[in-house]
Amino acid sequence: MYTPFDSQRSRVLLALAAAVALAGGVSAAQAEMVKLKANMDAKQEVPPTASKGSGTGEFTFDTASKKLTYTVTYKDMSGPVTAGHIHGPAAPGANAGVEVPFQNAGTSPIKGEATLTDAQAADLMGGKTYINLHTAENKGGEIRGQITK
Repeated sequence: MYTPFDSQRSRVLLALAAAVALAGGVSAAQAEMVKLKANMDAKQEVPPTASKGSGTGEFTFDTASKKLTYTVTYKDMSGPVTAGHIHGPAAPGANAGVEVPFQNAGTSPIKGEATLTDAQAADLMGGKTYINLHTAENKGGEIRGQITK
C-alpha cells in the first residue's frame, strides 16, 4: 500500500540523486588537461656536471584522474642512459627522492604514463618536480630539468 511517507521518501531520494549527479558534473567540468615542460642540461644538476647532453620533457597532466603522460627526449649524453626519473619535492638547486621512475630510459624518446598520488600531483603543479637522467659516468645524474607549466 502506498503512503504519503513513500511519496516524501521518493522525493528525497530523487533530490539526492540529482545532487549527486550535479556534483559529478561539476567535478568533470573542473577537470583540466595541463601541459607542462622541462628543459634539461648539465648546469641544473646538483652539483653541475660537464656533460654536453641536453633534453626536453613534455607532459600532459589530467587533474581529474591524476594521470601524467610524458615524452622525454635527450641527446649528446656521455654514454647510454642507465636510469631516468621524476624527482620531488624540490625547488631548483635542491635534490629529492624519486617519485616516478621511467621505464626504458635507455632509448630516446622515453614515453610513458603514471597515475600520481595527491602529494605527487601537488608537487608537480607547484613546480617542485624535476627530471633527472643518469649515465655510468654520472651516476648521480648527468642532466636535469625542472618541470614547469
